[in-house]
Amino acid sequence: MWRHSPIIMIILLSLVSLDTRYAAWPRGSVRTAPKAVPSKCDRSKFKLILDVGHTADAPGARSARNIPEFDFNLRLAKRIEDKLKSEGFAQTSLLVTEGPKRPSLFKRATAINNSGADLVLSIHHDSVPDSFLEEWEFEGTKRHFSDRFSGYSLFVSHDNPKFWTSLRFARLLGNRMKAQGLQYARQYSQAVMGRYRRKLLDKKVGVYRYDQLIVLSRTRVPAVLFEAGSIINRDEELAMASTERQDMIGAAVVGAVKEFCASR
Repeated sequence: MWRHSPIIMIILLSLVSLDTRYAAWPRGSVRTAPKAVPSKCDRSKFKLILDVGHTADAPGARSARNIPEFDFNLRLAKRIEDKLKSEGFAQTSLLVTEGPKRPSLFKRATAINNSGADLVLSIHHDSVPDSFLEEWEFEGTKRHFSDRFSGYSLFVSHDNPKFWTSLRFARLLGNRMKAQGLQYARQYSQAVMGRYRRKLLDKKVGVYRYDQLIVLSRTRVPAVLFEAGSIINRDEELAMASTERQDMIGAAVVGAVKEFCASR
């Protein structure tokens, strides 16, 4: 009988070991995929505040057809609230404040901090600096407009203690808006905006840094300010007033909130 060399013996032992392990498997068994990890998102407990920008007393910008921004903000916020609640986010609520502009800002920041909210989305509609305004006549009355810019924009504050979480949600919402075929307002990064110029944090989806906004900087929860579109632009004003555009924006917000909640 011939002698096995050490190398041959190692190979034989390896084969025996492999065969033994194979024999231990049940015949015909199939390896199953690992079970999916359940989402940590409990929609019924997720607390989201939709902050309606401005007040009835200080209604913000005026549209090209002289409609107060506050009316646009409230209408869109209510539509988003309905969509979120229909998707199981039962603790979604509107924050509507009263009074003059500056006191109302501190009032809403206090309300947010006392709410225990998981996320705040402040709803606004955009305009332009006065130097960009032009005149036109609508229904026999002179109005102001600017068709120069359009689009949505998202703002976060570095002074918010949850800055990175705020930025993450802003990006999620920006991606959803982009997926709906909507473009962001690019003028805020341009020198022509003067003191309104902001640092662009995400050039793909339109997230800007705006540290001085009280509703962002004075709150202790993730917070994003959302300019849904320009109402001083005559065509976009009409789009923003339509249920079709409001539903597109609502779908984007719902999708972003779902992702944000599931990834916490």
